[in-house]
This record gives sequence, C-alpha cells and structure tokens, in this order.
Amino acid sequence: MATAATAGSDQVNMRFIAGIVSVATIGGFMFGYDSGVINGTQKGLESAFDLGKLGIGVNVGAILVGSAIGAFGAGRLADIMGRRGVMMLAAVLFLVSALLAGAAGSSAVFIVARILGGLGVGAASVISPVYISEVTPAGIRGRLSSIQQVMIITGLTGAFVANFVLARFAGESTAPLWLDFPAWRWMFWLQAIPAAIYLIALLGIPESPRYLVARGRDEEARGVLQRLFGAAAADRKVAEIRASLASDLHRPKLSDLVDKVSGKVRPIVWAGIGLAVFQQLVGINVVFYYGATLWEAVGFTEDNALQINILSGVLSIGACLVTMAVVDRVGRKPLLLIGSAGMAMTLAVVAWAFSTAVTGVDGGVSLPGNNGLIALVAANLYVVFFNVSWGPVMWVMLGEMFPNQIRGSGLAVAGFAQWIANAAVSVSFPALAVSPGLAVTYTGYAAFAAISFFFVKALVNETSGRELEDMQG
Repeated sequence: MATAATAGSDQVNMRFIAGIVSVATIGGFMFGYDSGVINGTQKGLESAFDLGKLGIGVNVGAILVGSAIGAFGAGRLADIMGRRGVMMLAAVLFLVSALLAGAAGSSAVFIVARILGGLGVGAASVISPVYISEVTPAGIRGRLSSIQQVMIITGLTGAFVANFVLARFAGESTAPLWLDFPAWRWMFWLQAIPAAIYLIALLGIPESPRYLVARGRDEEARGVLQRLFGAAAADRKVAEIRASLASDLHRPKLSDLVDKVSGKVRPIVWAGIGLAVFQQLVGINVVFYYGATLWEAVGFTEDNALQINILSGVLSIGACLVTMAVVDRVGRKPLLLIGSAGMAMTLAVVAWAFSTAVTGVDGGVSLPGNNGLIALVAANLYVVFFNVSWGPVMWVMLGEMFPNQIRGSGLAVAGFAQWIANAAVSVSFPALAVSPGLAVTYTGYAAFAAISFFFVKALVNETSGRELEDMQG
C-alpha cells in the first residue's frame, strides 16, 4: 500500500490510516468472538450448572445486559475520556471476562463474567465505528468503516472454528481436555489471547482529532491530522471541526439530543434508534448465538451443526467484503433496501421449511425430504443478505450520521437501543422455539425485515461522501 495518496489538496497517509484502522477493528473482532463463543458451549453450561431452557436463555443473554450498559456508557465516556481510552477499557474487560467465564464454578459467577464481557462488547460496538469515521477521509470512510463488520464476523467465525476444533479434539464440548478441564471452558479461555493483543496494540494509535478539538486540545489534534492528511490540510480541518462546534461550545451532553426550539427529540436520533433496533429484530443473532442448538433441533448432529456455523461465518465475511467494495459507490441507503427485501424473502422460506418439521417415534425432530437442505440454503442466503447490508451499513451510518456535537450522545442512545433489542430477541428465542415454534418465530423475523424496508425508504438519508462536519439533524 502506498504511503500517501492525494485527495484534493490533502496528502492522505494511507499506511498510517490503515494501521490505526486495523488496531481499532480488533475491537470488532473481540465483539464477534465474545458474542459467538457461547455458540457451542451450551451443553457444557447446561450440565455444569444444571440449567433448564430458561436458565440457558439467561446465561446466554447475560452478555446482552452488559452490552446495553456498555454501549450507553461508552458513548458518554467517549466524550469524557476519549475514544482510545474507552477502547482500552473495553480490552481490559474482554480479558477479565474470558478468564472468569472459563473458570466459573456457578451460574451466578458465569453471568457476572459475561456481563463484564458485555460491557466490553457494548463499548467496542459503538466506539470503534466512531473512531474509524473520525480518522478516515470521507471518500473511503464507508469502505474503511465496513472493516468493523468484517472483523465482527471474523471474530464470530474464529469462535466457531475454535469451538469446533476443541470439541472435535476432546470428543465433545463437555469432555475433558487440557489439565482435565472440559473443552467448553477452554473455548472461553482462548479469548484471552486476542484480548491481550488488542490492549497492547491500542497503545500505539492516536486519539481522535475531533475529540481533541472538542476538548480544546487543538495543537494535539493538529498533530494527529498532520500525520493523517498532511500539513496543508491540518490547519484547515481543525478550523472546520471547530466551526462545526462553534454554534454550541458547551461540552456534549444527552440533552443535546433534544431540539431546543421544538423541545422534541431530534429526527436524526429516531432514525439512528430505528436503524439500531431493526438490525436486531430481523433475528440475526439467533443464528449466531443459537446456531448449533437450532440445527441440532431439526436433526443435524452436533459436529455438523458446528460446521454449519463455520460455513455461515465464511459466507458472512465474503458478503462484508462485497459491501466494502461497493458501499462508497452504491451508497448506504440502497444497500439497506436490498438487504431488507432479501432478508424478508429468505426468512419466509426458512419459516416455511421449519413448518414442515416432523417428530419421529424416538422424539427426534427432522425436516422431511429436501426441506432440511432448503432451510440450510435459505438461512445462509439470509446471512449473506444481512452481511451485505444491515450488518456493516448500520454501524457505518451510526458512526457518521450524527453531527459532531451529538455524536457521542447519539451513539450512546442508539447503541443502548440496539443491545436492548438484541437481548429481547436472543433471550426470548429458546422459549419461542418451543411455543409457538420455529415456523411462527421466523415468520415474525421476516415481518420485521419487510417493515425495515419501508422504514429506510421513508426516514433514512444518504450519508455517503459527506464530511462529518456537514452532517445535520
């Protein structure tokens, strides 16, 4: 990669930008790994802690409680201690959570560990996209911000692969492995390695220049901008950032989300909340959190179910790479519309396939004829549609759609809403899968995908190619 590229009068230091984006997106990898590691450990949790269906839902969903709090708190903390500071705090939480979850001797301790991990996930989910959007040129911002979703899916896939290898090596997830600890515990402990790498790597990247200007540290901001865009651009960009804040020089706070004239929440905030919530209501994390359990429920073996998880992860990464290639040319809104339509159709097919499930004399459930293959293909097409659209594009838009003054607060509220919706979908799924059943549950996800199409068409504005200082709302 070239050291510098010309963008207008700016000398963009692409090597430096690529380096700091690579470090920032390790947070996305940790987000994905911490979210996906639970998929494949549920038999171990059930046997170790004597859990029923509700207990499994609570233990799986514990991370989401922390994630909601972490997303909300990180958005506010980012305006106080900086973007990099919050990412470093998240890295520490990932490390502690990995060690504690693997060592947990009770469900209560495990839940605490997963909540701590959730705090890190929530923080990384909102701060990494903001940081990336604030240090990258407008013309390639979407492409570079999309790397966050690639890394999330890479983390998920990494967790799936690690879980599969450990379970295969031990014989099954509940069988003893090294030091006579069961394989499912090692699935959590392995996460400590990338968490430590993330923490160390963060020491080598600068703070966001937009945060520095907002804190009155213009000289530091100028130094960072000079390394990013060259000396000629640094003074101009500091002035532009300062001008975007000039009409309201107080420190950012949550009340900025309310329009001072009308007294109502700004429309851009509702748009951000809607994007965040619909991304979850289409049911994507049912696939990522419960994929192994889901496929076993319709007749696949544990080994095959774990392999299907890996396939879904690989397809997801491929879809995200497609998004990276086109998001700055096609735009954010068209991709969201394509994704909504595609997800609605493929989820409807999955729902139909599950409606044909039959129970054998031994109590096992299976899909007749080729319906299992149809469900598998449709589910993976659904994953592709999600990851070519709502997966990366939602995070890209949340990182760039809010004006400078309210970016941290807007992300706090939208991120909190996203994780609350995630928790509602994920915790409710085990019970819904039993009654009213998989077919009805997936029909509901398909309906939300269809509604999201009309939401985007009516309320979401394009942000592609616009400078962050030009964002209104």
